[in-house]
Formats: sequence, structure tokens, C-alpha cells
Amino acid sequence: MQLKILSTGSVGNCYILENEKEALIIELGLNFSKIKEALNFDLSKVVGALVTHEHNDHSGLNGKFINEALNNAVTVYSSEKLFNLFSIKNHNAKNLIKYKFNNLGKGFQVYPFEAVHCNADLKPCVDPLGFVIYHKDCGLVLFLTDSLVCKPIFKGVMQFNNIIIEANFCNDIINSRFKEGKMNHSLYHRILKSHMSLNTCRDTLLANDLSQVQKIVLIHLSDSNSDERKFKKVIEEATGKIVHVANNNQILEFNKNPF
Repeated sequence: MQLKILSTGSVGNCYILENEKEALIIELGLNFSKIKEALNFDLSKVVGALVTHEHNDHSGLNGKFINEALNNAVTVYSSEKLFNLFSIKNHNAKNLIKYKFNNLGKGFQVYPFEAVHCNADLKPCVDPLGFVIYHKDCGLVLFLTDSLVCKPIFKGVMQFNNIIIEANFCNDIINSRFKEGKMNHSLYHRILKSHMSLNTCRDTLLANDLSQVQKIVLIHLSDSNSDERKFKKVIEEATGKIVHVANNNQILEFNKNPF
């Protein structure tokens, strides 16, 4: 299995888990033509696309990129409330059942859970999701982005093999920029109330059983409020695991076992 990181961050988010027979798209924050190009224009192996929430960098303005995927006969999986928000009525727009494994294609299973994220006005998003994804090639994968915290307690319930998780900002950096007048009040408080900090990311990881984890991938780092080398070092030292900081157009081997 490979993890293709097409884009990560506030400009747009899209990731693909792919082996020789199947591909699962995670987030539709890019023009679908770029996603097709990354799949060598072969959509026959795509089992579906997952979307966490309604913001432009995950679904396109007013669901534009969701509709592009649907128009290319790709099944899109998200919450019923998200599809209702964008008035999407399409037989390939499928509602996910939270806290239950949903079968996608022959090899993928997806367990959606509640995330914690808000809009610019600090009102909650309609029904933001995180995902646990299973495939025999990559094992159990935790995918969590654009969330203040990880609400479910997985320790003792699930043993992850790979983790893809947001580490958006560092408290020291964002507090310094705010005091220096480089960030306005509303943006400062929105980030603090809707994104995962480096410290929360570390604590979330350590709250889980990491004994079988092969790779940890840090995603959605803020351009202004993060430090790639520091984030990598902090998580490596805390977990003792292989840590990658996601970059656009990056491909990682993403297997259940190291060999």
C-alpha cells in the first residue's frame, strides 16, 4: 500500500491510499482533474472518496469538488448533514454511519467518528468526522485532521498500524505572533478552538497503543504557526516511531508490517 499526499494544508487537502487493485481518496480539496492525474486517469480502482467536513480546502467551495467527483462516477462518503448543507442529491453520495465499520469496495473498511471543528464565526461545523480506515495491506489507520481533540478513546479497543494526524500549530509560535500583532483576534481564537496543536497531537498519540505503529504522518501544518523540523523531532522523541511531515506530491510506503 502507498499513501499519496497530493496536497496538505489550508490551500487544499487530498490523500490517496492505493495498492495495485484498489484506491481510496481521503478529502476532496483539489480540482478533480489533479486527482485523476495522480491516479494515472484510471478511476476503475477507486472504491470511493471520504470527506471530513464542509470547508473549501476539504470539499471545494459549496461542495464543488464533491460534485466533480460525483460527476466522474466516484462514490463520495461523508455525513448526511454535509450532503444536505450543499443540497447534494446523488445516488453516489453515501451517508456514513458513525461508530461502525462501513465497507468500501472489497478491501477497505471505514469507521467514522466525531471530530471537533468550527467555522470562522466559531460556530461548529455541521458534522465533522475523523476516520479509522482498515485494509489488510496497511492495517488500522487513524486519520484525524481539522479537529481540536480526538474525542474517542481508542486504547484497549483498537491497535493502530499507521497514523495520519493533524499537528497544525505550536502554542509558542502562535502566541508570539498574536502578541506581535501579526495575527488578528478572530483568527487567533478560531485556530485555538478548532485545530490540533502540536502538544495535543503528542498527547493524543501517547494516549493510544503505539506498539504496532509503523509510521506517523503529520498533516495540515500551518504555514505561519508551525516549524516542520521541531514538530518532527517532538513527535519522534515522544513516540519512538518513524515520523514524516506531509508535503505536497509525496509518496510513502504505508504497510501493516515493516517488511
